[in-house]
Amino acid sequence: MTTNDGPPTAGERIRRIAGAALPLYLTMIAASAGALVDTAVLGHHGTASLAGLGVTMAVFGPATAAIAGAQRGVMPFVTEHQDDPRKLLTVLRNSMWLAVATGGLGALAVAGVPLIARLGGVPDETVDGLGYFPLLLALDTLTVALSTTAASALIGLGRSRVVMRSGLAGTATAVVLSLLLVGGPGPLPALGLNGAGIAMLASGLISAGVAQVALRRVPQLDGQPLRLGRPQPAEVLGLARVGIPLAATVLIKFAVLGVLAFSAARIGTEDAAVHSVAVSLVNLVFTAAVAVGQAVIPVVADRLKEEDLPGVRAGVGSGLVVAAGAVLLLATVLTVLRGPVLEVFSSDPQVRTGLVDLLPLVLAATLADALQALFGFGLIGVRRTLPSMLCFATGYGVLAFAAGPAAAYGGLTALWTTLACVNLALVAAQGWCFRRYSAIAVAGQSVPAAA
Repeated sequence: MTTNDGPPTAGERIRRIAGAALPLYLTMIAASAGALVDTAVLGHHGTASLAGLGVTMAVFGPATAAIAGAQRGVMPFVTEHQDDPRKLLTVLRNSMWLAVATGGLGALAVAGVPLIARLGGVPDETVDGLGYFPLLLALDTLTVALSTTAASALIGLGRSRVVMRSGLAGTATAVVLSLLLVGGPGPLPALGLNGAGIAMLASGLISAGVAQVALRRVPQLDGQPLRLGRPQPAEVLGLARVGIPLAATVLIKFAVLGVLAFSAARIGTEDAAVHSVAVSLVNLVFTAAVAVGQAVIPVVADRLKEEDLPGVRAGVGSGLVVAAGAVLLLATVLTVLRGPVLEVFSSDPQVRTGLVDLLPLVLAATLADALQALFGFGLIGVRRTLPSMLCFATGYGVLAFAAGPAAAYGGLTALWTTLACVNLALVAAQGWCFRRYSAIAVAGQSVPAAA
């Protein structure tokens, strides 16, 4: 996006990024709140149902997060070709084939939850109580792939408010159907875990439907019909070269955060509870950085198309300003309101005291994580995601090995200090990679898109 006098000013970039990020943040927070409703309703229905939810979500969560990561790689291609309906249509069709591939793999993993659970030593009572829930969520995984594809394209076209409407419609559907189907108020039958699965699948269908319809109506397509069409393997592979390293990065982060959770659990029950709540607070704050990062991708891709290296770097710089501001604002709110906020998460005064003591370190680690993530999103914008994945794999690989000894000898303080230090190192590594590969991308050197 340019002004009549040239590239956008810093103020214009910041307003554009913030304006696009806010609807995305609200969408993700609403989805998180809806997930809490599902958990609460199933918890009141029965412990076995809640256990089944946890087992299935342990696979469904990483699978859908990886799919979302893969589809974010579509955004810069969409932004590049937004003024060429024919090429834009080709990109969108190939992105849908990528969604079919990643969604299909994710669906197979979710459908295999009963087998995975038995191999993992989950009690037979829990596995037998899963019912059709894994199959319903396997179908939902496919709808998430289609929904995320459309959402990524809409963000790339600067239509994040449409994405918000799609997400809110799906969340509202999930909440209403969960309340009606799980416990069965009045004359309605109580479907338990199967009812939650139906609610989640319906939510995914609504969200995907709204997003896909909105995508087909964008003026940039100039009335051309958006159908799946015949796959173009080379083009799909080109999208995958950007998206698949993002999916791998997401899975690495899930795996290593799981290692941190186990390390905290070995310290003691109280420390495990403090760590769990701290992670929930991090997710609340870090989501803002993810929203800002997605809003940055079209800004970077737009300047890349114009071969404007200062503009590419300034786009990420503006994103860093917005992300840091959002994280610091949310951190201030959490600090000021820490009493009532922490009471929501725990009634144990010792847990709340531990959280208060740990809060500054948690927020510092989150700020560093937000900044390194913004450089990662900048690398998405210039289509160079493999270096980002390698940085992340190295940093979090070190964290995975260091977490156990840190927790054993220094408790939660040492564990979170280690996490903060790794995140700070990633800020430097990701920043260096962005500076190098943004120059390569703008110069148009013959380097593979994932190099």
